[in-house]
Amino acid sequence: MQEENFDNDMDIEVYTLTDEDGKESDFELIGRLDEDGQSYVALAPIDVDEENEDDEEGSFIVLKVVEEDGEEIFETIEDDEEFDRIADIFEDELMQDMDYDGDEDNGEE
Repeated sequence: MQEENFDNDMDIEVYTLTDEDGKESDFELIGRLDEDGQSYVALAPIDVDEENEDDEEGSFIVLKVVEEDGEEIFETIEDDEEFDRIADIFEDELMQDMDYDGDEDNGEE
């Protein structure tokens, strides 16, 4: 059974993550879901790094939520198949929630 929880509240949850180089970056929680008894989050960077060409507006990261000593910890999803499956679910839901000025883009100019 799949249970999805995408908050539409006006409250913004911000998390500071540290990468493998020790650089801290702030991310906004844009989605949370439970799939097969495991929780996941989708986080979007708050400030897109202009120096990093890999950062794209509208991009997000997906992390697994684990509980450690009573605290939620976000971990990288190591299994490629699991990551792809969860990222696809988030992408489908987040794209449905986005409304570009009420118009759908049908690819025509």
